[in-house]
Amino acid sequence: MADIRNTFVGIRSPNPFWLASAPPTDKAYNVERAFRAGWGGVVWKTLGEEGPPIVNVNGPRYGAIWGADRRLLGLNNIELITDRDLQTNLREMKQVKMNWPERALVASIMVPCEKNAWRSILPLVEETAADGIELNFGCPHGMSERGMGSAVGQVPEYIEMVVRWCKQYTRMPVITKLTPNISDIRHPARAAKRGGTDAVSLINTISSIVSVDLDTFSPNPSIAGKGSHGGYCGPAVKPIALNMVAEIARDPETRGLPISGIGGITTWRDAAEFLALGAGNVQVCTAAMTYGFRIVEEMITGLSDWMDEKGHRSLDEICGRAVGSVTDWQYLDLNYVAKAHIDQDACIQCGRCHIACEDTSHQAITRMIDGVRHFEVIEAECVGCNLCVNVCPVENCITLVPLNPGELDRRTGRLVEPAYANWTTHPNNPMSRVAAE
Repeated sequence: MADIRNTFVGIRSPNPFWLASAPPTDKAYNVERAFRAGWGGVVWKTLGEEGPPIVNVNGPRYGAIWGADRRLLGLNNIELITDRDLQTNLREMKQVKMNWPERALVASIMVPCEKNAWRSILPLVEETAADGIELNFGCPHGMSERGMGSAVGQVPEYIEMVVRWCKQYTRMPVITKLTPNISDIRHPARAAKRGGTDAVSLINTISSIVSVDLDTFSPNPSIAGKGSHGGYCGPAVKPIALNMVAEIARDPETRGLPISGIGGITTWRDAAEFLALGAGNVQVCTAAMTYGFRIVEEMITGLSDWMDEKGHRSLDEICGRAVGSVTDWQYLDLNYVAKAHIDQDACIQCGRCHIACEDTSHQAITRMIDGVRHFEVIEAECVGCNLCVNVCPVENCITLVPLNPGELDRRTGRLVEPAYANWTTHPNNPMSRVAAE
């Protein structure tokens, strides 16, 4: 049976599934219920400095994006960090860690970008026996306007500075949570590494407005007729998160830096994809908020069963396995040729492939043959773009079939070349001529 026990920057947990810092981890009651359900660890909802607690709005805090079947695809939230007293949180964290010593408990922290503020809170968190800290440099609303959250996460120099402070004043592993609201995720990750961080976690929420009420003309969620940008999360952000995780995993300057993957993880398959792209564990929020804590049971069983089926004995055999397959566009093989093929026995004659290809692509699928409704690929026009595969409602009805070297590509009239070739050496690339000269 596959071993899914996890060790992340020295923090041990029975599985790689942690709850992310968010409402589900705001109090001992929630965290203990999560542990009973099977979660391997939690990142406690973000703590602030001592003093008057944070004030949250008392109305709607979430906006949503749904699929056609009303399935939740994304949440936009305008909630801030914990609005519970710091000492109350610390006391509960200490008790939970005593009750569940084999589970991971990490404290998320956000205080002003001042050395004394960080130096003051770190020993208080240490006293709880927490396994580590996560520096919240990601929150895009409310706190960022106060010079915290993404206001720090968007400035690499600030990230490096705060990480250095934390490494100086605590024995605990430091995980730096990065904001996706930046043009190139590699820069903050590099800064965190220069500061000495033990790991990074990403992505935090994306700054967003999800909708506008066309009766009141107020963005949702609406508070007394006014709305604000918030943080977007859920399944819809997974592709963005996967790309950013992969960028850090394959960057020469950050390669090998431990990564805790976050962003739209709903199933064991989502988790496995993050692990394959370089994450050492994963954090989940929206899925737990949508389906409850017991969703972790399916994640644990699904991951373990898949690993058994594929012969993967431990998480180490998965982590990073896909990183080497990620490359830049200019290095993709231009001599690879594939054509779409429609399984006529599986085809339900809906015509979506034809419509998509005819109206927006390459006019490479028939609608009628000899006066009869029939959908078939015109190989002389097909560029293998895969659009038809993605719009077809029948799984595996349309597939892409690669042409073998030496076969005729009817679209170009040329034989498929056996050698690898990419854009860097293509005759149409002006830079290739400059390099040759």
